[in-house]
Amino acid sequence: MKPAMKPAVLAVLVALLAGPAMAQPATAAAGTVPGTLAAPATTAAAVAKHYAHLVQSNYDDTLASALVLQKAVQAFTDAPSDDGLKAARKAWLDAREFYGQTEAFRFYGGPIDDKNGPEGRINAWPMDESYVDYVKDTPTAGIINNRKVTLSKKQLSSLNERNGEENIATGWHAIEFLLWGQDLSATGPGNRSFEDFVDGKKPNADRRRQYLKVVTELLVDDLGTLTKAWAPTAKSYRAKFERGGMESVRKIFVGLGSLSRGELAGERLEVALASKDQEDEHSCFSDNTHRDVVANAKGIQNVWLGQYKRADGTTLAGPSLRDLVADKNPALAERTTKQLAASVAAAEGIQAPFDREITGAKDAAGRLRVQKTVDSLVQQSKDLVEAANAAGITKLTLVKP
Repeated sequence: MKPAMKPAVLAVLVALLAGPAMAQPATAAAGTVPGTLAAPATTAAAVAKHYAHLVQSNYDDTLASALVLQKAVQAFTDAPSDDGLKAARKAWLDAREFYGQTEAFRFYGGPIDDKNGPEGRINAWPMDESYVDYVKDTPTAGIINNRKVTLSKKQLSSLNERNGEENIATGWHAIEFLLWGQDLSATGPGNRSFEDFVDGKKPNADRRRQYLKVVTELLVDDLGTLTKAWAPTAKSYRAKFERGGMESVRKIFVGLGSLSRGELAGERLEVALASKDQEDEHSCFSDNTHRDVVANAKGIQNVWLGQYKRADGTTLAGPSLRDLVADKNPALAERTTKQLAASVAAAEGIQAPFDREITGAKDAAGRLRVQKTVDSLVQQSKDLVEAANAAGITKLTLVKP
């Protein structure tokens, strides 16, 4: 399977002035202002605990946004209309902004992608759309047009990636294809008509409605398992992770480095640059790939800084990898912070539609924008490895492109 295959507040002590009741004044550490206590070094345990809180918050927001999508899908399938379809599309796009940031939590065998993890059902790609529904010149293609196939969560889960990695039947991209249809435009996304879901307007419209409802419900279920895994309960994965100390910190670095180089720079950008093929862009039906890239880059930055902006507008902040590295090598911590910011900025420079950015000569403006992002991500992966070493982690096996 090609995997779907996106500034913390430093804990500083308030200056403590030596008072007359103190037998002896506190001894200032080297480099600190006399009369103050040095900020304590950031611990691996503190970083792991705050990371777990950040992960839970991001997954909670993703689940909440997926429930909004489910509500929009239900309203649309109950009474198909152009406005209803547009509302469902908007809900999908909104939810992707949160999910894309969670991909920084992958690649170390956590709840999302251990041997029983739901990642393959949630975000696998690229997708052979004819596996699910009709495509241009093949009006009877797909599971939807085979009335012998039961449309249930269990059945569609079993069909996902059966007999081929591109036989994607579930997840974000199956929903995306059902909402937008094939992208046959050079300048915009797919343009499926709401009438595809209206009885008498398109064959098997009833099954198309049912399929959309079922895969959306399955997505919500799978996201729910992730929120439970990271919930602050005694027997959750989170509880074990928080006790992991430096091993948990190693896992965090593996996730960031692997997404930076192997997945985002490699699978999602370099492959598309090499092929110039629309089929190799991540969210090809909606033309949302440019935002996927930004969300992934932002997710990496979130974890490094120990910050996450929640759906309600509040910002979560706490002990971070940056803090841990800064205790050992402040210059390296600052350099890595700047490199991650440069990657986010480069990603934000990629223009929509992505499938036009990757076309043309090597020096075409769009290709240069994508290549700039690749180069920045490759450099940041090297910086992250160096940062991990500075923190005391000498063995860091990353996913390769």
